[in-house]
Amino acid sequence: MAAGTAAGGWRIIKTLGHKMVKLHPINGFAAETSSAAVIIAASTVGIPVSTTHNISAAIMGVGVAKHPNAIKWTIVERMVWAWLLTIPIAGAIAYLLVHLVDAVFA
Repeated sequence: MAAGTAAGGWRIIKTLGHKMVKLHPINGFAAETSSAAVIIAASTVGIPVSTTHNISAAIMGVGVAKHPNAIKWTIVERMVWAWLLTIPIAGAIAYLLVHLVDAVFA
């Protein structure tokens, strides 16, 4: 996970902070604070949450609060598709790998 963040984290930051909506320091503060509050609340009651999805949604919220047209909705659409497709694709890859390993070593 650390290698993935180190290798691609800058792309996420660039997309969220510059391409999706133009953020100023106060906007970043508001997004980080609300994101942290949601993560703490969810952790307190034992609900697992994605920090990436959480901060993305918080940044979208900041953008909408500035003005709904401040957000580049095509970027948001691409992100939502990526979110929806990640779990089934990861599950399919895991399924195939388990069967491959089982066939090779069984």
